[in-house]
Amino acid sequence: MRLFVAVELPAFARERLAALAGGMHGAKWVGAEQMHVTLAFLGELDRPHAEDVAEELGLVRAKKFELEVAGLGNFGNGAAIRSVWAGVAANEALNLLQAKVENAARRAHVEVESRKFVPHVSLARFKRGTPDLGKFLAIHEPFRLAPFPVTEFVLFSSRLGSDHAAYTAEVRYPLI
Repeated sequence: MRLFVAVELPAFARERLAALAGGMHGAKWVGAEQMHVTLAFLGELDRPHAEDVAEELGLVRAKKFELEVAGLGNFGNGAAIRSVWAGVAANEALNLLQAKVENAARRAHVEVESRKFVPHVSLARFKRGTPDLGKFLAIHEPFRLAPFPVTEFVLFSSRLGSDHAAYTAEVRYPLI
């Protein structure tokens, strides 16, 4: 079972982000139903490890907070741009939640990525080619959505398909 932990976005945010799609050759745009802020990618886990991590995540205690999607950016550079994303405004509560989620995964003996946490919402991915990122940013920046409340985080499973991955919310964890 392929798992990750994320914060879901409200419908208005997913719709506004999905409306950005277009204008870059070679982009594989993320569908609105797939948009989220990943807290931790857990990878492929067998049932016992998945149950252990789900139990440890249930012990996470964090306060509700507001999140603001703001700014656009990319991973990669020049001819090697891999993805375009919408950023998340600096948020200490989100950073704290993400650290607690990673610690819960480690307690369940699940390795998590060692990369620095860069909260974002993926908008498009590129396999090859150089997208006209400058034009896209000129049209859409500055980008900002109204802040929205975050009242839970979610353990998702992901099943890869020929067109895109299908995500299923396995367990929802309320914030206090």
